Amino acid sequence: MKQATREAFGATLAQLAAQDRNIVVLDADLAPATKTGETRKTAPQQFLQAGIAEANMTGIAAGLAVSGLKPFASSFAMFLAGRAYEQIRNSIAYPHLNVKLCATHAGITVGEDGGSHQCLEDISLMRVLPGMMVLQPADGPETAAMVKWLAQQEGPAYLRLSRAAVEQVYDREPVFDPKAVPMLRPGQRIAFVASGVMVRECLEAADRLAEQGIEAAVYDLPVIKPLSTDRLNDIIAAYDRVYVAEEHLKAGGIASAIREEVLEPGKVKSIAIEDRFGQSGSVQDLMEEYGLSASRIVRRVLADEAAGEGKTPAARITIAVPTAGARVQTGSIG
Repeated sequence: MKQATREAFGATLAQLAAQDRNIVVLDADLAPATKTGETRKTAPQQFLQAGIAEANMTGIAAGLAVSGLKPFASSFAMFLAGRAYEQIRNSIAYPHLNVKLCATHAGITVGEDGGSHQCLEDISLMRVLPGMMVLQPADGPETAAMVKWLAQQEGPAYLRLSRAAVEQVYDREPVFDPKAVPMLRPGQRIAFVASGVMVRECLEAADRLAEQGIEAAVYDLPVIKPLSTDRLNDIIAAYDRVYVAEEHLKAGGIASAIREEVLEPGKVKSIAIEDRFGQSGSVQDLMEEYGLSASRIVRRVLADEAAGEGKTPAARITIAVPTAGARVQTGSIG
C-alpha cells in the first residue's frame, strides 16, 4: 500500500483532535495539501486558518502554547522552516514552548513544484536550534505512531513530512520509541541508515545488491535530533561502511549530525544532495538526477566495493530487533 506521510499525519491529527480538546491545529492557507483540513471535519472549533502568514501563524501557536494548549502548526517545509525561521527561533525554541511544527512537502520529492518549493535545508536549520526535536517518519504507519507520541510530549518539535506516496515499510503501526533505530533488513559489512522516503529506496537498493552477492543491512532513523548515539555507535562498529541516506543537502544534514556525535565518523558515508538547488521534474527523475534513487545507490555501493573501501573484517554480533512491523525480527550482522 502506498501512502504519503502527510496523509497519515492529517488523518491521525484529526482523530487526536476529536479526542483531545486541547489540541489546536493551525494552517497557513494550505490545508488541502498539508492535510490539516481533516481536522476541520472532526473538530472544527480546534482548527485555525492563519492565511498566507507563516510568521504570524507561528506566533499564534506560541501564544496558544503559553495558554496551556497543544498547537500543531503546519505548512510546506520551505515556508515553515524558511519564512518563519526567526519566529520559530525566538518565539518557540528560545522559550522552549510546546509547539509541534509539522512541515509537509519537504525534500526533492515535491517534484514538479520545483526548486522554490523543494526545501533541502530544513533539517540543518532546525537541528541547530537548542532543544528542538527533529523527526522524520518512513511511512504512514510510523507517521501515525509518531504523531500520537508527539501529542503526549512537552516541548518544541519539528516533524518532517513528504508529499510523495511511498510503499509501507512497516506492516502495521509500530510502537514509537524515540531512542530506537530499528533494523529492517540484516546484512554484513555494509549498512544503510536512512530516514524518511530514503528508507524505502535503501530497502530496494539492498534487495538489488543481494542479487550481486552483497548483503546490506537497512536501519530506519526516525529521530534526527536528539540522536541515539549509543545505538548508532553499536551499528557503526559492526560494519565496514555505513551509508547515511537522506533527502536533504549534504551540508548540515543527517550524516553531518551523526559524524559530529559518533566514535568512528570515518566509517560514515553520505548519500545526500550535493551543493545545488532542486528543479522541476517527476519524483522518479529527480531522485535519479540527485543520486537518491535505489539504482543510483546501488551504483555508489558497487563503485566503493570496486575501489576496495572498507574491507577490514568487522566483529560479528547478534542484535535483537523490535518486532513491531519490522520486515525482520532478529538477525546477525557483521
